[in-house]
Amino acid sequence: MVVRVFIASSSGFVAIKKKQQDVVRFLEANKIEFEEVDITMSEEQRQWMYKNIPPEKKPAQGNPLPPQIFSGDRYCGGLHPKGWLTQRKSAH
Repeated sequence: MVVRVFIASSSGFVAIKKKQQDVVRFLEANKIEFEEVDITMSEEQRQWMYKNIPPEKKPAQGNPLPPQIFSGDRYCGGLHPKGWLTQRKSAH
């Protein structure tokens, strides 16, 4: 399965940029192949991300913020993949 990390390259929020960098570094350090998907460059990808995050994982107000992580079409979480990695390793 392809791991996709949805990011926003032109985010003006330092906290979002830092979280995106943390996720990418974490995946690289754990030698997990992934693809970055920049939602600021593709409205279609942004809408796909919004649509595929489970309702219970969406914020009460506004849209989910990057980074968001998917394995194929399965939502794995946002902000940090540590819990997802634990689940992934126990499944193999």
